[in-house]
Amino acid sequence: MSTGLEQNQRPPVDVTEDELEAIVGDRALTRDDHLNAPGFVIRPDDVQDVLSDLRDEAGFDHLACLTAQEYPDRYESIYHLRKYADPTQEVSIVVPTTTDDPVSETAEPVFRTADWHEREAFDLVGIDYEGHPDPRRILLPETWQGHPLSRGYDQEKPQLVTLTEHANPIQPDHHDDESDTMFLNIGPHHPATHGVLHIETVLDGETVVDVDPDIGYLHRCEEQMCQQGTYRHQIMPYPDRWDYVSAGLLNEWAYARAAEDLADIDVPDYAQIIRTMGAELCRIASHMLALATFALDVYGDFTAIFQYGMRDREVVQDILEDLTGQRLMFNYFRLGGVAWDLPEPREEFIEKTRDFLDGLPAKVDEYHDLLTSNEIFQIRTHGTGILEPETAKQYGCTGPVARGSGIDYDLRRDDPYGYYENLEWDVVTGDGCDNYSRVLVRMQEVEESAKIIEQCLDLLEDWPEDERTVQSNVPRTLKPDADTEIYRSVEAAKGELGIYIRSDGTDKPGRFKIRSPCFHNLSALPEMSTGEYVPDLIASLGSLDIVLGEVDR
Repeated sequence: MSTGLEQNQRPPVDVTEDELEAIVGDRALTRDDHLNAPGFVIRPDDVQDVLSDLRDEAGFDHLACLTAQEYPDRYESIYHLRKYADPTQEVSIVVPTTTDDPVSETAEPVFRTADWHEREAFDLVGIDYEGHPDPRRILLPETWQGHPLSRGYDQEKPQLVTLTEHANPIQPDHHDDESDTMFLNIGPHHPATHGVLHIETVLDGETVVDVDPDIGYLHRCEEQMCQQGTYRHQIMPYPDRWDYVSAGLLNEWAYARAAEDLADIDVPDYAQIIRTMGAELCRIASHMLALATFALDVYGDFTAIFQYGMRDREVVQDILEDLTGQRLMFNYFRLGGVAWDLPEPREEFIEKTRDFLDGLPAKVDEYHDLLTSNEIFQIRTHGTGILEPETAKQYGCTGPVARGSGIDYDLRRDDPYGYYENLEWDVVTGDGCDNYSRVLVRMQEVEESAKIIEQCLDLLEDWPEDERTVQSNVPRTLKPDADTEIYRSVEAAKGELGIYIRSDGTDKPGRFKIRSPCFHNLSALPEMSTGEYVPDLIASLGSLDIVLGEVDR
């Protein structure tokens, strides 16, 4: 496996708990350790100082997630910090506030990604973040009354919307004597927005001067549905519906990893190999669709490249259907393993998968001939959508978006799980920082996924028949100890997909939080688009490969 670090990424420096305690100092009110990380409880007015010190003195430059919740006696925000150089080094900063005055200092000046996170925490839970530059709701309409995840929220209370909210959006053009800019709505019902995304855009002539992604049109309360399901049986079908673009097994693995570590469940090596193979098949299918739709965005018509991408993705979908019984909503992983072994006859399944892998290099060459070497495509993508490495880190970008900016960060290698650490493969990075670089990274990752799948097939083919254990023994009812907390993540097709779970001692999670890579990556769109043209904005959005079902959850 590749272990080299890019120039913009410092070698990891181990920080002990004693050193963390010294950095936080007397600002720590108490300790609140989680299974994956030491935790420190601090005052609401020390947020920026503590996070700045942890970033600058200890190297915690990745705000992976923010989880907010209301308890009977307090509100609480948890900042999950990691390092891009070594994501196994983690720390949790817990910020409680009183129930009668839930105000906490914003973390936005330290980590730009806190902007959207804190807006979501305000929107759904009701915590105010003092000093936040844009304290608006993010998922619900501005006129929404109450906060749906607060304890006193009345779900039966009708929502009253002011008449101005029902004003006709298609109004006559009007000219503002004080401004020469033009306001342009892109989406939410437009194929280039990759789902129901509304982008409020301000133009100065043909130049983009402001971009404000408006999300929330596809919010489905996935976290709350998971909180109402049992660990053992009822949660696993939901992850398939987050990133529903062929990435279901990757989503399932994110939940499985968190729940298995929470409940101390082992997974047999044989099942880990099947998981790894299935996950990489999903990664290839997802990247194929990303390439196909990106070509659509850039060329603007139903081109051969889109059809080529769908053709090859369909072959992967057939293989996944053979393995799982489903084409998209797989529900194949189980806590402790997978639902069943390879389909019989095994030899036919393995041969079918190998045939696909054997033909893949020629197909990748076709994409390079059709797309990356095309002069129009190069003009549209070279030097557009620039995302500098430090900016990407500030927004918590991961996956091909981060690796296209030279950030050598991949959880399959850096925080190993499954069977990845026993296989030979490389982490792909590019230093272009532009739309073209992100496309190349995805195409090269398809080739690396093929290497992984090939090795998995070799192992599965030779595995002794009497040792093919697909699940470990797992209790029918799981009840982790109350107030046990964990954050675990996997390298999904679009980046770091993380799950935070807090147990309340029952067979259902007390809190279930999804860390969406698309949510972070999309928040960086204004940085990539300001100063460019509308076609560049569309290309930049396409290069992020977002899925609104995962952004909104």
